[in-house]
Amino acid sequence: MSTTPPPRSLTGDERTVTDGRPADDGAFGWLRALGPRGRRAFAGAFGGYGLDSYDYFTLPLSMVALAAYFGLDSGQTGLFTTVTLVVSAVGGALAGVLADRVGRVRALLVTVITYAVFTVACGFAPNYETLLVFRALQGLGFGGEWAVGAILVAEYASARHRGRTLGAVQSSWAVGWALAAIVYTVVFSLVDDDLAWRIMFWTGALPALLVVWVRRRVHDAPEAAAAREKSAVKGSFAAIFRPGTAGAPGLLRVTLFAGLLSTGVQGGYYTLATWVPTYLKTERDLSVVGTGGYLTFLISGAFIGYLTGGWLTDLLGRKRNIRLFALLSAVCIVAYANIPSGADTLLLVLGFPLGFCMSAIFSGFGSYLAELYPTAVRGTGQGFTYNTGRAMGAVFPTTVGFLADSWGVGGALVFGAIGYGIAALALLGLPETRGRELA
Repeated sequence: MSTTPPPRSLTGDERTVTDGRPADDGAFGWLRALGPRGRRAFAGAFGGYGLDSYDYFTLPLSMVALAAYFGLDSGQTGLFTTVTLVVSAVGGALAGVLADRVGRVRALLVTVITYAVFTVACGFAPNYETLLVFRALQGLGFGGEWAVGAILVAEYASARHRGRTLGAVQSSWAVGWALAAIVYTVVFSLVDDDLAWRIMFWTGALPALLVVWVRRRVHDAPEAAAAREKSAVKGSFAAIFRPGTAGAPGLLRVTLFAGLLSTGVQGGYYTLATWVPTYLKTERDLSVVGTGGYLTFLISGAFIGYLTGGWLTDLLGRKRNIRLFALLSAVCIVAYANIPSGADTLLLVLGFPLGFCMSAIFSGFGSYLAELYPTAVRGTGQGFTYNTGRAMGAVFPTTVGFLADSWGVGGALVFGAIGYGIAALALLGLPETRGRELA
């Protein structure tokens, strides 16, 4: 039995800094306001999601080499992403239930271990079919990590700062993406493509180091853990699909529209995340180093977009932030895919606003979904809606893959703009939750 003392809430006196200013003042007030335990939870979720991103991008960055090695067409390579995202829906939903039943930290550990093990296994795949299976199993962990980590941090964050706090967690996706792009540039520059793609997957063992630290240092938020333990109904799919009555509002409407919102945003995002590296190499004729340089602008925009979007979701509200960046993301996709041949400087420059907009829209997701569900089923609701969106949004990258044979990758990318239109429509069925306390 563990002898670690249970976590406790911070008092008002403890939530101050040494110069006498309130802990929630200043540019990093959101971080100070989390308290010591909350900051460790933030570090665990940030690291887990960043490495989740790293393991995800080992595939898109290696896609051209994989297609050549196994003799695949665009439809077959697009299927890698579809399978990953479809299975991630199952993994995310199960991880959400697990988080409600055994706790956020334990569920987080399970998801990180799962995606790390099967990412490494992909590097040993002898054929296309085996790689497809390993990639699908990687999706089980990939699907659950974000939802569980976001809930863990959301339950420590104050209502005033929840948007920017979760936006900062979300920014770790860009950090992991950048790390993957750096490793890709180095590995593919030094090693033959037939071995380089395997090395990329083998580096997916990195999350094992995080697991050891999280296991020893991170705890669930005490008030949320107590509320979850007291609830008679926790981790229930039936609860998130229960229709409302005159005296008791249900969660069915929230679940349906939140799932549709997630589908639209992720359909647009994964279209770009999957196919932009291939577009740069095959249609813009960029080298490995050139592709890495162009991705630097895209990823830099993404990182700043996550942080800015988190701030704006607290300032404007959850719905206005998502609506604003749905429109801007759709415009950026169309512009990026229609840059004239030879205008590579414009391609470079437009990568920044493209990355900015398609990432800023995600910043409000962690806070918004957490605020839509009560504590006892928060993991189930957030895990299900976010990852169902991943599975349904997975249709977009595959569609692009099949359309690319006749339209070209650049032309097919425009299909991703449809997803952002779906997201904007889904907001009509959801309430605004800015300032809502978690209960």
